[in-house]
Amino acid sequence: MLVDGMALLFRAFFATAVTGQFMINSKGIPTNAVNGFVKHFFTAVSSFKPSHVIVCWDMGSKTFRNEMFNDYKGNRSEAPVELIPQFDLVKEVVEAFDVPNIGLEGFEADDCIGTIATQAKAEANVYILTGDQDILQLIDDHISVILLKKGFGNYLVHNKDTFFAEKGINPKQMIDLKAFMGDPSDNYPGVKGIGEKTALKLLQQYGHVDGVVANLHQLTKAQKTKIENDLDMLYLSKKLAEIKCDVPINYEFDSARFTLDEEKVRAKFNEVEMKGLHRFIDFENEIAN
Repeated sequence: MLVDGMALLFRAFFATAVTGQFMINSKGIPTNAVNGFVKHFFTAVSSFKPSHVIVCWDMGSKTFRNEMFNDYKGNRSEAPVELIPQFDLVKEVVEAFDVPNIGLEGFEADDCIGTIATQAKAEANVYILTGDQDILQLIDDHISVILLKKGFGNYLVHNKDTFFAEKGINPKQMIDLKAFMGDPSDNYPGVKGIGEKTALKLLQQYGHVDGVVANLHQLTKAQKTKIENDLDMLYLSKKLAEIKCDVPINYEFDSARFTLDEEKVRAKFNEVEMKGLHRFIDFENEIAN
């Protein structure tokens, strides 16, 4: 199981921050995001029982995508002050689980996930835990995506068949879909005036961006004009949307084997003053068996 650490941490933070429940410990450090992260993490581990687990992280706000497009994620505000100290704290907690934290400066967590998933699928069935639909492009014969839904323990699990049933395209075409649609959350526009419905129809008919561009004469006048007006942005958006699966990260597959040292974890929970989490690690014996 590859865990999108940023997706879980942000989801956990904002779920409690709206009501001001920052759970500040005696050292003055908020722990609400870490607390929620741990609940999401162990609920998923208990549900899917992975043999190996890795958590991937963004390392800073600037990546190679900012070099391609200066405004990439330019609409994002600074992280809330209560969340900032929890970035390091959550990694300490994950270390206490003896689970590798992986991230690489200049790349996003998605790129690390894509690289590890691509390598690991030869020897294992890979599950990716995230709330981010971008990762659906990685679905393959041995790669499934677990999308977090509202609350804890609610998931939408996508494989090649379920993805096709929902979208009518294959997972790799998700990159082309985002090339047309753009992505408001990542702040790149795609083709103005082309939404999901039109983009899906074009991709079902012509396969990919190049196929659509080669057949502009077949499209409606309005579609042709929109694509011609934003042709450069269409191709740039496709590059921005594609998860890199060849980033230079070092990890040992065996180091990711999930074996929980319950005493070590309890000690960390006590140190950080996160109460009520001990019940989430009682499934350890069940996994070992």
